[in-house]
Amino acid sequence: MSFSRNIVLFSALTLSPAAFAATGESDWGGEAELGLVTTSGNTETTTANFKGKLENIREQWHHQFMLETLHSSNKESNTAERYLLTAKADYKINDVSYAFGRFSFEDDRFSGFDYRATEALGYGRHIIREETLKFDVEGGPGARQSKPEIGSRDSEAILYLSGNLKWNVSGTSVFTQDLFSEIGEDATITKSVTGLKTQINGDLAMKATYTIKQTSKVPIGIDKTDTETAITLVYSF
Repeated sequence: MSFSRNIVLFSALTLSPAAFAATGESDWGGEAELGLVTTSGNTETTTANFKGKLENIREQWHHQFMLETLHSSNKESNTAERYLLTAKADYKINDVSYAFGRFSFEDDRFSGFDYRATEALGYGRHIIREETLKFDVEGGPGARQSKPEIGSRDSEAILYLSGNLKWNVSGTSVFTQDLFSEIGEDATITKSVTGLKTQINGDLAMKATYTIKQTSKVPIGIDKTDTETAITLVYSF
């Protein structure tokens, strides 16, 4: 399945007029994060990062758009530079099931790749849906396009799997654990994000996250494992 065909399929699901023009209430919300990141692996530096998330809930649709940036430089050159864009749409089937479409594009200047893009379509299920504890799992087929810094663009089929846990530890603290895996013909990419967010005042909170990203196959001279430890201020709107 070609890259362009996947984009058309994804766009048809997430950006269709029916998804945004449905009657009924439409709720918008989001978060903006800014803080410091300590990285190890392919980059070893302390730098600033920004994360933004925008959500829309309308009828049976739930759309999410996320942007992550990381940038640092010294007197000689940039020491870290990464951009990650993710768009996702869920379509409610019933109280426990939903269909989803997901697209991500990553440009990491220190990964050995010019870019990596992934598209996936699949099925999700709410395993636990309690007042203080929520746990969702997702899975489905997809495709990934990778352009190494040296060499030609490669496209491969993947199996996308994810698990997302949210636990309201107290009235002001939330623990999250997100696990994503893209199992491909040439490489498997697994990412774990552990987070703890504590409310400071009103819409302002402090968040600590620890991220591990493991890539089974990388260009020569590139580490297979990257880690990030981040402390950020979060503004919710």
